[in-house]
Amino acid sequence: MSENEYTEQSRRGWFAYFLDFVERMGNLLPHPVTLFALFAVGVVVVSGVAGWFELSVPDPRPEGAPGRSPTGAIEAISLMNGDGLRRIVEELVTNFTGFVPLGTVLVALLGVGVAEKSGLLSAMIRAVVLKAPPQLVTGAVVFAGVISNTASEMGYVVLIPLAAVIFYALGRHPYAGLAAAFAGVSAGYSANLLIGTVDPLLAGITEEAARLIDPDYEVHPAVNWYFMIVSTFVVTLIGWWVTARIVEPRLGEYDDSDADHEAIGEQSTDPLAPDEVRGLLWAGVATLAMSAVLILSVVPEWGVLRNPETGDVLHSPFLRGMVTLIFVFFLIPGFVYGWVTGSMRSDRDVVEGMAGAMSSMGLYIVLVFFAAQFVAFFGWTNLGGITAVVGADTLQRIGLTGPLVFIPFIFMCCLVNLALGSASAQWAITAPIFVPMLMLIGYSPEVIQAAYRIGDSSTNIITPMMSYFGLILAFAARYDRKLGIGTLVAMMLPYTIFFLVGWIITFYVWVFALGMPVGPAAPTYYGGG
Repeated sequence: MSENEYTEQSRRGWFAYFLDFVERMGNLLPHPVTLFALFAVGVVVVSGVAGWFELSVPDPRPEGAPGRSPTGAIEAISLMNGDGLRRIVEELVTNFTGFVPLGTVLVALLGVGVAEKSGLLSAMIRAVVLKAPPQLVTGAVVFAGVISNTASEMGYVVLIPLAAVIFYALGRHPYAGLAAAFAGVSAGYSANLLIGTVDPLLAGITEEAARLIDPDYEVHPAVNWYFMIVSTFVVTLIGWWVTARIVEPRLGEYDDSDADHEAIGEQSTDPLAPDEVRGLLWAGVATLAMSAVLILSVVPEWGVLRNPETGDVLHSPFLRGMVTLIFVFFLIPGFVYGWVTGSMRSDRDVVEGMAGAMSSMGLYIVLVFFAAQFVAFFGWTNLGGITAVVGADTLQRIGLTGPLVFIPFIFMCCLVNLALGSASAQWAITAPIFVPMLMLIGYSPEVIQAAYRIGDSSTNIITPMMSYFGLILAFAARYDRKLGIGTLVAMMLPYTIFFLVGWIITFYVWVFALGMPVGPAAPTYYGGG
């Protein structure tokens, strides 16, 4: 079957029609900015109704736990009253300026802008990927997305837009690259070869929940490490296949008539000139020198970027300052490359690069303003917590006790993730329900946490509640200024579906068929059985 025949067949298949339907329905929605504004208003209205009926659910968190309600109940808080209006008026600005992804993205892109202005990024792309087999590039992008989670936000602010540029330079649809990277970074959030920043956070929450049953139970940060390593390759292969077989054929050839050419720039496919090769070499030397300094500040026990109180790397300035490192590691090599090639000669060129990066983020900044209000209002009203508790109670009423209990549990986590975009926030609310419940029927907290992470990660790419969803919309809009939210959701939905199916199968094969532990010193059954 030829490629054209396969593409046509893919478009005519029932699944392609389903995705077309999702895209059409999604694109009937208003502009994403308007949509977030309507969401914010909707939350206010719903909170008023919920407050009128005094909606509440029991707070599952133990007494003394951070964030637990002093009344022992999670109560809906109305914003349709004097107190709510005053809070909205007083905190509208701080909701925007305090929205974590905003500062993260803008600071990182200041450095990226210099590297882009100097020509370093373009040269790197041409040197590394332009002559590589197209499908190998796809797999490498997904894998790099998964691995980038170790560096926290780096995948979102650097890899995803870079992947779109790579595919665009290769003459392929930039959305295919963006989708592959987004799938790896966000849907693969719980797969990695290394322990990331979220692992100790989730382990701490799981441990507190487990101690409701066993006061001495301990959960260390690496309890899911073995399963994460296996999941890295599963997610990479599935993401690779979905991109090559579903997403890219469905996208077809790229039409740049509605692109923001100033934002995406011109991507040359010419061979590297001698001065570009020399610039890359010196930029590499600068990167190695900076890496040596960074290693000396982290690896030795006296390293200044270790935690000054514990000497640990976890919860250290090194991990908390990852965005600063991204900024510096693009800024300095970018300038060195520009100086060697002649594209940058003064501080004015550096400033122009930074300003250029900021000028392309106008849509994102506007979108973030309304998204930040929506997220803040949703948190103030406790509607997310109520949704999580009601969902958990529904699962408990099903009454499954065998291994199949993890299927509805995982799907419940998917639904909760659509309402609460933060992995730690939703686990803090749901873990005190799920962990004791599943421990009582014989499963260990370590296995429960691994199953939770499957449901949480798989739906990150289709929920606007995910903090960086607006950023991805802004990146995608560079290539099509008429982009609707339905196009992005329909493009990412196949990843969610196939990740869920493949990951659940992997979970059951690894844990129950092969009897393998999900991590070091992590039993499958409560009590070590």
